This record gives sequence, structure tokens and C-alpha cells, in this order.
Amino acid sequence: MREDIKKRAMHRVKILEGQIKGLEKMIEQEGYCMDIITQSLAVQKSLGSLNKLLVENHLTTHVSHMMHSKDKKENDQAIEEMLKIFEITQNRQSK
Repeated sequence: MREDIKKRAMHRVKILEGQIKGLEKMIEQEGYCMDIITQSLAVQKSLGSLNKLLVENHLTTHVSHMMHSKDKKENDQAIEEMLKIFEITQNRQSK
């Protein structure tokens, strides 16, 4: 993993950890539903940010390496992985 992305990803995970603990506390204390929903949506947005970092790392390291390989199987695998990321993203957006 690229060091700059690892640092940002770990920071995002720490933020997520705090958000999840806050969400847990709100549920335990039977907080106002709209506040809980807002917190839950914030967690989802943070997860999206983490996923973006992970995709960036994957594309700039593994996929880039596979695309520059002279091995056609590696080239094909890189394309398959990019399409899979695209498909997963599209499926999440359509829901």
C-alpha cells in the first residue's frame, strides 16, 4: 500500500471508529431517530471516502503494474478488476 494512502486510510478508520461508537451510544440511549439516522448516514459517507482511497491505491499500484505487464493474462485481470469496481459502484448508486 502506498504510504500516503495508508496514512489517510488509517485516519479515516479512526474517524469511522469514533462515529460508530457515537452511533452505538445514541442507540443505547434511545436517541432521537433523526439524529441516529444522520449519524448512520455520516458513517456511510465516511466508508465511501475510505473505499475511494482503497480504490485509488489499487489502481495506482496493482492495476497499473498489471497494465504495464507484457503478460496478457495480467492485462486482462487488470481490466476485469476495473470493470468489477465500476459494476460495484454502479450497483450501489442505483439502490
